[in-house]
Amino acid sequence: MNHFISIRPAILDDLETLLQFEQGVIEAERPLDTFLAKRELYYYNIPELITSENSQLLVAVCNNELVGSGYIRIENAKQYHKNPQFGYIGFIFVKPNFRGQKISNLVIEKLKNWAIEKDLKELRLDVYNTNFNAIKAYERFGFVKSLVNMRMDI
Repeated sequence: MNHFISIRPAILDDLETLLQFEQGVIEAERPLDTFLAKRELYYYNIPELITSENSQLLVAVCNNELVGSGYIRIENAKQYHKNPQFGYIGFIFVKPNFRGQKISNLVIEKLKNWAIEKDLKELRLDVYNTNFNAIKAYERFGFVKSLVNMRMDI
């Protein structure tokens, strides 16, 4: 089922749907992360991502329905990295019945273009090491694995 998908910047009127998308991300990540608290969670300051000059929150739209999202935020790198700033990508979400149509690629491509306009030279994102489908999709887009974070309860 291939539909015409458009990508646009999110607006504050999208907030209710974006809050549902955020819960979709959390629901998908709960089985991958035993460190997530067992209560209602929120990851993102969505209004700030929409209104800040240092971020761009995009939505994918099909027939006036929001079907996906993703943001990029300008972050400062550590002093030992070659690029002083990078674009951090997050909140990549596509509604289940729209998955498999490369909507996340469309979103990431637009986020990459925003980063280029901001003179950024590097993009980063985090993905769970057991989220094999996401890793494959990001690698196809051109991302490479670098750091593995490890942790333990004490």
